[in-house]
Amino acid sequence: MARAAGARGRAARCGRWRRGALLAFAAWTGGWVLAAALLLRAHPSVLSERCTDEKSRRILAALCQDYRGGWLTGALCEDLCVTGELLYQRCLYYERGKKVLQAQWRGRTVVLKSKREAFSSFPTLNLLEEEAGPGAPGIPEAELLLMVAGEVKNTLGLELPNNSVGSLWPARQGPGWRQQLASAWSLLQQEEYVYFSLLPDLSRHILPVLGSCGHFYAVEYLAAGSPHHRALFPLDGAGQAQAISHIALSFLDMVSHFESGFSHRLHLCDIKPENFAIKRDFTVVAIDVDMAFFEPKMREILEQNCTGDEDCNFFDCFSKCDLRVNKCGAQRVNSNLQVICDKIFRHWFSSTHRSPAISPQLRLQLQQTVQECAHHGVPSGNARTASSSVFWKLRWLLQATLRELQDVEK
Repeated sequence: MARAAGARGRAARCGRWRRGALLAFAAWTGGWVLAAALLLRAHPSVLSERCTDEKSRRILAALCQDYRGGWLTGALCEDLCVTGELLYQRCLYYERGKKVLQAQWRGRTVVLKSKREAFSSFPTLNLLEEEAGPGAPGIPEAELLLMVAGEVKNTLGLELPNNSVGSLWPARQGPGWRQQLASAWSLLQQEEYVYFSLLPDLSRHILPVLGSCGHFYAVEYLAAGSPHHRALFPLDGAGQAQAISHIALSFLDMVSHFESGFSHRLHLCDIKPENFAIKRDFTVVAIDVDMAFFEPKMREILEQNCTGDEDCNFFDCFSKCDLRVNKCGAQRVNSNLQVICDKIFRHWFSSTHRSPAISPQLRLQLQQTVQECAHHGVPSGNARTASSSVFWKLRWLLQATLRELQDVEK
């Protein structure tokens, strides 16, 4: 009996040990799952494919095969697939399915982009293609533009008049119209393409589309910023202090444009040097707007369930949790300017980056104002405009800095 009791005790202890081990393993696994989820949210590129020339060439070869097979078309297809005037140079990056390639086109460097690798991976317009088939009556252009406006609304959360979306759609039916239709529809599924097609006429801080072939579109190549540059952006031998002041003023101009230059405020939810480039005249250009949202879409994204404010952070766009209803507010509580001050201006105007040509008093004022800007919440009543006191104070200080630097040169 004692032996049986001892066996039962050992079995019980063994069971407790197993349960403890299983609980510990579950906790360990859960910890790693949570850590992996947080890592992916902060650095989604960790799951990105390796960017290789071999695969990039295969992607473009498949694009040209689809072009020759009559599945797609575009103004750049002939140069890419027949004449060789659009030549692949190198792979820039792959990220979450997006392919970004550098090419040479008739003496200028361009970037080819697509949200997905293959043309076949985009949804098709079966109904429209059937209606556009041989012997079928033509689809009224007004009906097509209405459909495009609806797609733009779904993509951007923005109502646009039909006459403003004509550039996104084939103008008329004729030879090759079905391929134009399919190609245009694949491009419409890409938010960045829509931004680059519609907004450059309204803001010099947005890249224009130069042309397309199927689901790939081309934009001007500009050297992107990088945290590895001492000044964040390549300055090509320009006087660093003056260049930084010009660039900072252009960032402020961009903030102003994005606040009030469109029918709705444009929110940038992924602000980092890599997503901007600088033209020769120091104009800041947004070269990656995959995480840009107009106000209606932004409100839709932010208004989620929550148990605390941290649940209301969507990358660089923050909201507040209303604990009475456990719902995030639809109003963004920080701003483009605040994040730019925090992630870019503080790098330039901290105490460790000082130009001896600028007076100590002005340097200190600039440093303090940047700190104030980085921690300055934007009241909801002022969120529509960029006319807050910190914006104008920064602008005045940067202009004063340029005047001092120019006086030293004289």
